[in-house]
Amino acid sequence: MTVRELDAAGIHDPALRAAYTHCRGLNARHGKTYFLATRLLPVDRRPAVHALYGFARWADDIVDDLDSSATPGERGRALLALEAQLEAGLRREGASEPVIRALADTARRYGIDRVHFTDFLASMRSDLTVGGYATYEELGRYMHGSAAVIGLQMLPVLGTVTPREEAAPHAAALGVAFQLTNFLRDVGEDLDRGRLYLPAELLAAHGVDRERFEWSRRTGARDTRITDVLRAAAAHNRAVYRDALPGIAMLAPVSRPCIRTAFVLYSGILDAIAADGYTVLHRRSVVPRRRRAVVALDGLVRAVAARAGSRRGEEAPVAGPSCASPSPRPRVAPVREEAL
Repeated sequence: MTVRELDAAGIHDPALRAAYTHCRGLNARHGKTYFLATRLLPVDRRPAVHALYGFARWADDIVDDLDSSATPGERGRALLALEAQLEAGLRREGASEPVIRALADTARRYGIDRVHFTDFLASMRSDLTVGGYATYEELGRYMHGSAAVIGLQMLPVLGTVTPREEAAPHAAALGVAFQLTNFLRDVGEDLDRGRLYLPAELLAAHGVDRERFEWSRRTGARDTRITDVLRAAAAHNRAVYRDALPGIAMLAPVSRPCIRTAFVLYSGILDAIAADGYTVLHRRSVVPRRRRAVVALDGLVRAVAARAGSRRGEEAPVAGPSCASPSPRPRVAPVREEAL
């Protein structure tokens, strides 16, 4: 965390500055795409995003760290301890953990509803006992807490030019779209953890089951029916990105370049997966560095223009990402209405 960012955000307490700096380190080490996009935000908003990321990363590591020998029971107790620390921090009772200290400060500064954090932790707990989902509807209920609420947490930080409730469904959809992309990219690693986030109904529609996925992961052999499942999952994911896209124009102009860049880079992972022949059970697909650099440079140009317009009191021009798929739109399981 640079001194400039902390000063711009009005964070002056030494312990709090150290807490935000710790969160920034987590984002830089583990959230490379997310961190790159965050740097396109105005400096005063970056610390809050790092705090939100740091909390999500901490909970995710408790659940998913493959290098840990912790049992599901021990992981569950760690999540309960994390939730207790969060509640204490939100009640202003102090927090010893820097991530909680920064998160509680961010929640107060931006008026973020605490239910978004408790819903997130509920989904994290379910990962300790649930290894799969029968339908997209079931998966959607899980993703409300694990992904949609991330978009809703971010919305007060980003700011909007429309009533927040109008932008909220699109912010939630973007969180879901990002997570669906993660599910597709990491399907092999998730199988190693005993989980498969592709719904059983999708597998059955293409004549395969979970055991066939595990066989492919274990042997390295391929099956065209598995490829068809992954291709269909990618089409579903692109449809959710299209649901999220109108929300970018609803954000504060100075925040749009950040979210646009994240949108383009994350949806670009789907392009990389397709280019690799849907071999995600055996390798991780990544956006090429040159493409990342081009997108980042474009985002920087847009960010500079938006900040200049903001200083002049002008509305920056709205320009959406150009990565939406032209393919026919498949059926999309809706995000729960009550979450919006």
